[in-house]
Amino acid sequence: MPLGRTWQVVAGSAAIGLAVAAGAVAAAGPWESGQRTAERSFAAARDRQLDAAAHPVATGRAVPPPPSAAPVLQPAGAAPQAGGDAATLTGRLDRLMASPDLGPVRTGAVIDVTTGQVLYSHRAATASTPASLTKIATAIAALGTLGPGHRLTTGVVTTAPGRIVLVGGGDPTLELGGLADDTAAALKARGVRTVRLAYDTSYFAGPALHPIGYNENLAPVTALMVREGRLDGTSSGPAPRTTDPAGAAAASFAQLLRARGIAVTGTPARGSGTGGTQLAAHQSAALSDLVERMLTNSDNDIAEALARQVARASGQHTDFAGGARAIRAALARYGVPLGGAVFADGSGLDHADALAPLTLARLLALAGEAGHPELRSVLTGLPVAAFTGTLASRFHGSGGAGLIRAKTGTLTGTNTIAGTTVLADGRVLAFSFMTQGAPAALPAESTLDRLATSLT
Repeated sequence: MPLGRTWQVVAGSAAIGLAVAAGAVAAAGPWESGQRTAERSFAAARDRQLDAAAHPVATGRAVPPPPSAAPVLQPAGAAPQAGGDAATLTGRLDRLMASPDLGPVRTGAVIDVTTGQVLYSHRAATASTPASLTKIATAIAALGTLGPGHRLTTGVVTTAPGRIVLVGGGDPTLELGGLADDTAAALKARGVRTVRLAYDTSYFAGPALHPIGYNENLAPVTALMVREGRLDGTSSGPAPRTTDPAGAAAASFAQLLRARGIAVTGTPARGSGTGGTQLAAHQSAALSDLVERMLTNSDNDIAEALARQVARASGQHTDFAGGARAIRAALARYGVPLGGAVFADGSGLDHADALAPLTLARLLALAGEAGHPELRSVLTGLPVAAFTGTLASRFHGSGGAGLIRAKTGTLTGTNTIAGTTVLADGRVLAFSFMTQGAPAALPAESTLDRLATSLT
């Protein structure tokens, strides 16, 4: 997954009462990207808001059998589905859907990517918390709005003699070495050896802090940051983060300039680069590569940055709310069913996010359609079961290993998966399975993995 420079790539109010069993709060963990200890109190409070009428919570581990799935629609002239006839597939999925390891909310959808037909539906239009599956929606919106070749530009301008401004362009993956080289060279060519440095973050609006607060899974969202504000040298997963990414980036840039023979006086301060003359610019990897990295690693920083990029390109306010509006509008232009959908952020860290499995499966099927090559990196960015990214530790010893590509989602009380698989006859299926309030996270994940594997 080349990204234009050396990167280590190892790759979230819902429309229904979001049931979270109290036991799940205590047992959840280890958590996927996007979690914090404070979620326990949030989830405990949400327990008291269960919609008992719509989603009765059984005592102990006994869970009422789910409603019968809708009939499987067999594509005309197609071979029997997934190693058996339609009734066999439905029966197999229904049995897994009845597992006591899933929570009182369990939903699913399977779609034939070629025909667009729904092959399996279990309350498929019911929206619930998707967690990181939200990133699939963010990816579709970004690629559809900006295009796969779009790049994020960080610049340096001069606004007055001896004054330069580092202007953020919303690239959370920014590395400053090359930009410092070019800036120093441009200054020396002008006979300038001493400068005052300011930095401009106006490309994005606030608030920078996500509702989850300061967190190892997401830096404050700002238009200027270096390597996602990470403080430990990692390139993916949770990490200590600076609380002021923009200020840290500017301080680092000043040091780099000094090392290149440019004296920087004083401490970098916030300022405006509007109307300045460009000295140098740095472009990110192509958007398609950023999308792949976001999905493979479940990268929250890229997700929130892309949501604001979509907002800016759509004429929306470049904050969390504007990004959410822009994502919805972009998906609506594609004709994706959005019944019950709620967008609160771009990463899925917000419990208020809600998506239905039918929506998620439709998004993945859309990315596989011949008429939408601009969306292809949504599929190529999905982790490979048992091999890459957030699936590297899952599906081992399973028939789905190497065959399933999927994005997972985990928040306290939420476990989800959505992806694609290829059948022996070459057909591609898109699927999404979601559960809320499972007794324990790991058994729920295992059951979701078995649901996906049953399609192969």
